[in-house]
Amino acid sequence: MISLRTITISTALLGIGCGALATLAGCGSSETVAAPTRASEAAKTEGISPQTFADSVHAVMMADRTVYAKHVVTRLKKQNAPVAPSEYWEDEEHKIPLPAQMFRMGAELVAENPEAGFSYALKSKWPLNPQNKAVSPMEIEGLEFVAENPGKNFYGEEKIGDKTYYTAVYPDKAVAQACWECHNNHQNREADYPDFKEGDVMGGVIVRVPLNK
Repeated sequence: MISLRTITISTALLGIGCGALATLAGCGSSETVAAPTRASEAAKTEGISPQTFADSVHAVMMADRTVYAKHVVTRLKKQNAPVAPSEYWEDEEHKIPLPAQMFRMGAELVAENPEAGFSYALKSKWPLNPQNKAVSPMEIEGLEFVAENPGKNFYGEEKIGDKTYYTAVYPDKAVAQACWECHNNHQNREADYPDFKEGDVMGGVIVRVPLNK
């Protein structure tokens, strides 16, 4: 069980506007292991709990991204198809986005929707892009936890500016060969980054649900 902690940070530190967050890091999926907290327990009599909501939207995200990574991106690479995934797909012909880029575009659309009721991001301890590095204390703690406890999720509450969020961090596992090969051979890879293989935790999916208006 994960103990609930409240952390207060400024909105300027995370670059949050209107309570929304959206960034990215890698590609994969995770198993869900429940860890009840005060917030989820208190919400039982009020309808769906923040944890159940976060778990549900995460399951949909991972299903969509895993299908894209395994059955579109990896399949095209294996077939040496004329259309291929590329980090620079916007500037090149016959290219499609990498799974992580597709995930970020979805996160950005959700962040722009005032009726979404949540935000999400994909971050990592080993980011290829600086924008995907953990910023808040809870992000850092959550990424450390899922990296050290494969298959388990991290839950807590944090205060960002004047808003309190229920924050869930899910392990982001390497499920498609195209994903871990891209990370292992990327030009921005630091010398101390691990060599990923199938099933390794490459980062974390962070879902935030506002608890107050």
